[in-house]
Amino acid sequence: MNGFSVHLGRAGLAFAALALLLVALMAGAAIGETAIPFDVVAKTIANRVFHAGYPLEPLDEGIVWSYRLSRAVVAACCGASLALAGAVLQSLLRNPLADPYILGISAGASTGAVAVALLGFGAGFLTMPAGALIGAFVAFSLVSLLAIRAGHGNSAIILAGVAGSQLFNALTSFIVTKSANAEQARGIMFWLLGNLSGVRWPDVWLALPVSLAGLAVCLWYARALDAFAFGGQAAASLGIPVRWVYAVLISVSAIMTAVMVSLVGSIGFVGLVIPHAARIFVGVRHGLLLPVTALTGAIFMIVADILSRIVIPGQVLPIGVITALVGAPAFAFILGQKRGRS
Repeated sequence: MNGFSVHLGRAGLAFAALALLLVALMAGAAIGETAIPFDVVAKTIANRVFHAGYPLEPLDEGIVWSYRLSRAVVAACCGASLALAGAVLQSLLRNPLADPYILGISAGASTGAVAVALLGFGAGFLTMPAGALIGAFVAFSLVSLLAIRAGHGNSAIILAGVAGSQLFNALTSFIVTKSANAEQARGIMFWLLGNLSGVRWPDVWLALPVSLAGLAVCLWYARALDAFAFGGQAAASLGIPVRWVYAVLISVSAIMTAVMVSLVGSIGFVGLVIPHAARIFVGVRHGLLLPVTALTGAIFMIVADILSRIVIPGQVLPIGVITALVGAPAFAFILGQKRGRS
């Protein structure tokens, strides 16, 4: 009976989480400069997915389906992927400040994407996501080499990441200044701060499989991540193939980050703050921490996107501005809470 109750409780929690995510997605489709009722959003989804045939205003249906809903889904995938990457990197590196943004992965992905878009790297064979992926791996490799040369202390990887971020941000600025005209430069700089305005359903079909596959791989290695809490040597003594786990999870984190950066730009604080917030509520066991982190990151990014559209009437703010304005105070609060408990 106890086992059945546990499984029933987990099923209930999973159902509640999916319901919460669905409400957030519907809010992302309904809230904006032009408010659209929730029932119109639901009927639009029913019409498009199930061919229900509800009579709706073509303009409202077009706004919901072609613009806002796809934007909300990509925002959810982006938030989940960045938060997952942050949780994995913090566990693998045993550093609470590790995340794709601070470690230079986002900056390298931005450089790779901009190089493909403006310089034509790849001679037309490389897409922006592929360029971002190459840039992400190059950046993390460089940061790792710097950290190894500096020492194996916890702070070395963060200091190397800061240096790598500055280097790749400078390279991106150089490429934009040298190769873009004024209109291109403005568009790219806005995109680099985080921009969901241009995403549509084709972007969903890239972001959604990547985020779901990334979550599945991370959950597969949840027990290994638990073992890394005691260090690499302790994990190896428990039979964990340390190098293989490092390679797989670092690669997955880089792939998720690169794809999301290529779609929406470089967004900070999600991978840093969300895993810490999730740990406060569910603890450090990765079997539960990872899905909660993904869900929290998805909802956080949807809410940030909504705020970016309504804070200033008639103007859309870069979503990276919203995540930083919310994330910085939230992280300061989390640090204060942890200090109070220690």
